[in-house]
Amino acid sequence: MTTRAGFVALIGEPNAGKSTLLNRMVGAKVSIVTHKVQTTRARIRGVAMEGDAQLVFVDTPGLFQPRRRLDRAMVAAAWGGAADADVIVLLIEAHRGMTEGVERILEELGNIAKGRRVALAINKIDRVEAPVLLGLTEKMNAAFDFTETFMISAERGHGIDTLRQWLAGEVPEGPWLYPEDQIADLPMRNIAAEITREKLTLRLHQELPYQLTVETENWEERKDGSARIDQLVYVVRDGHKGIVLGNKGETIKAVGKAAREELEEFLGRKVHLFLQVKVRANWLEEAERYSEMGLDFKDGND
Repeated sequence: MTTRAGFVALIGEPNAGKSTLLNRMVGAKVSIVTHKVQTTRARIRGVAMEGDAQLVFVDTPGLFQPRRRLDRAMVAAAWGGAADADVIVLLIEAHRGMTEGVERILEELGNIAKGRRVALAINKIDRVEAPVLLGLTEKMNAAFDFTETFMISAERGHGIDTLRQWLAGEVPEGPWLYPEDQIADLPMRNIAAEITREKLTLRLHQELPYQLTVETENWEERKDGSARIDQLVYVVRDGHKGIVLGNKGETIKAVGKAAREELEEFLGRKVHLFLQVKVRANWLEEAERYSEMGLDFKDGND
């Protein structure tokens, strides 16, 4: 049997649907999905099997105009993920078309994609009529020499199998990179922190978009097969702590419950989750927090 294995980078603007696509490809929820932009911070890899090929997806943070250190580190991580990959898939939204952000990505792609196969995936195709799709396909292919173009709906699963089969034929021949049953290379502690952060983001997306981070401080395996997970939620100021806790602690309770239920489903066993909120004024400037998120602190330098 000839096996194939390789890295596939999913790139695109924030909210283009990269995490939803990754979860579809892998068939499990690995990368967090929210309607808030820029929620994916680390290069989480999901592993999908297609025939004799193993596809390792690098889910990059959305590409946008960076303003702060964290933004710059996220954008550097995204381009780093693309530069290391065997195949790149650029995801754009059908109804938004060729935005300024997409144009900027295409410029940069010219420098990074040399010698690599780059596919275009037009997502959310159910939102536009066929003539619009056709026009967008022509415009995008005139702007960049894509190897293939795919019409997909990551949310509904349309066109995903065709894209995955094509990718399986494009990755190089070689041994598999991960055990067959492994779906993500991010340690479980990080996945648990991401799940809680997703719940916080969904709950507080108006008030505290990026001013918080979650770390799994302790993970204890219990004799009865359950797990005790202690997590710290870092916010940058006292006022934010009150928002996260909510009236009589109801916000953090609701977040904890939602995160625990998803963790139990993910792990297939009982979880005892304990959340603590701490003020850490300058976490956005601490190198250690960046390593926790799989980012390089130095990438955030001006």
